[in-house]
Amino acid sequence: MDPFAALFAHVTPRARTFFSGNLCNTVEFGPEGHLHLFKGGVLTLTQPGADDLELHEPTLLFFPRGRTHRFLVDPERGADLVCATVELGGAEGNPIGEGLPELVVMPIAGHPTLAPVCDLLVAEGFADGGGRQAALDRLFDYLLILIVRDVVASGAVESGVLAGLADQRLAKALTAIHEAPAKPWTLEDLADVAGMSRTRFADLFRTRIGRTPIDYLTAWRMTLARQLLAKGKPVKSVAAQVGYDSAAAFSRVFSRVSGRPPRELAGKSGVGELES
Repeated sequence: MDPFAALFAHVTPRARTFFSGNLCNTVEFGPEGHLHLFKGGVLTLTQPGADDLELHEPTLLFFPRGRTHRFLVDPERGADLVCATVELGGAEGNPIGEGLPELVVMPIAGHPTLAPVCDLLVAEGFADGGGRQAALDRLFDYLLILIVRDVVASGAVESGVLAGLADQRLAKALTAIHEAPAKPWTLEDLADVAGMSRTRFADLFRTRIGRTPIDYLTAWRMTLARQLLAKGKPVKSVAAQVGYDSAAAFSRVFSRVSGRPPRELAGKSGVGELES
């Protein structure tokens, strides 16, 4: 069983490369998710409320949810970098960013499995081949998945869905939810999938994930619903696809979780009013 397959099928991390080359001046990055590959030179990372970090060796710096930070460099040598913004969701319900540290620092020498992708990124970033932007973005997409996999395996994620996927018992229940969100799951059903008693399962799930199994099921359904609505799917169709018998019942839950009715998001995609 691949516990990440169903999750990544719907909420794959995305990256967009915006810089590659030699940075020779101080630069500040705003509150977006960022992934920086530092390849050479000397780089000092500064961020509010944290000690400065000086880098001399090839290193990945991953800010999953966005945090204002600044790079200081030697203006004569500069720093060789390839940088991308990253989108993990969070505000819109994407569960991947939940539980990840504010900053992940990964020296390439200590993570040899990442080295081949990093080498390709540097080679592509410092060349001028056709399709360069697309190639860089796809390499960063792949690197993001490798980083998430590595961080989870290291035990650095202590809460959220990624922490749950690191537990074999919870991973079975989470994968069932991700693969079949429309199924009328009960707490007993999910405990059976995990091979645990209802009480032990509920306690472990809430401790590790940070919410009850049914609350997580609802949040996952709303994540998928937002995606379907954004694609222009009718509200009634979306309701059925995420496990609701009527558009009205779905609308009530969506409004409670998202703070706005589904017809507002549907309207942006040219979909009509709520169907009853």
